Amino acid sequence: MNARKEFPLLCIVVLPFLYLAFIYTSLPDIVPTHWNIEGQIDDRGSKQLLWIIPFATSFLGYILMSIIPKIDPKKQIKQMGAKFYQLKFIVVLFLTVLGLYLLYATKQESMSNPNILLILIGVFFTALGNYLPSVKPNYFVGLRSPWTLESATVWKKTHRLAGRLWVVGGIAVIVASLLLPQSQNLVVFFVILGVITLIPLIYSYVWYKQEKTEVV
Repeated sequence: MNARKEFPLLCIVVLPFLYLAFIYTSLPDIVPTHWNIEGQIDDRGSKQLLWIIPFATSFLGYILMSIIPKIDPKKQIKQMGAKFYQLKFIVVLFLTVLGLYLLYATKQESMSNPNILLILIGVFFTALGNYLPSVKPNYFVGLRSPWTLESATVWKKTHRLAGRLWVVGGIAVIVASLLLPQSQNLVVFFVILGVITLIPLIYSYVWYKQEKTEVV
């Protein structure tokens, strides 16, 4: 592990912990722990439960992204070098911002604009889409269908297409979140998510079948 590279990531990881520690004494003993799709509080619990948020977001994301290259049997992720580090940075930063947002909403006892959460996801999709084409075939990161894992060519073509779709899809999620009310935006979000997931999956199957036909 390169300590010089990991230090900035570790600084990001601890931000939700530090923020929670800073606001902890000012929080009531019972705090909001869940919101419905309209952004209204529908469950409360002990403020001690809030420590789950930084552990389940930035900390867990960092641990998983650190372990994956070590357990990848094909060792392809290590070959990504700086590209994987950038991907790791994006994932950890997104989860950290998500954790901070959830803690802030809890402190305010309000999620006045639930679309903010979808805007964050849209930004994440856009950033992730830029790196999908550089992901090497592996069992942990990327679009892992039976057909992409079977063929390096299918993997490459699928991730090239998926990268474009996720960038466009992420931008569409952001725009929809800025323009539409929450109820409509949630429907649009799931439609976009379905499109950017299913089209690459179908595409990988078609290319795999074509490749097998050419071999025969």
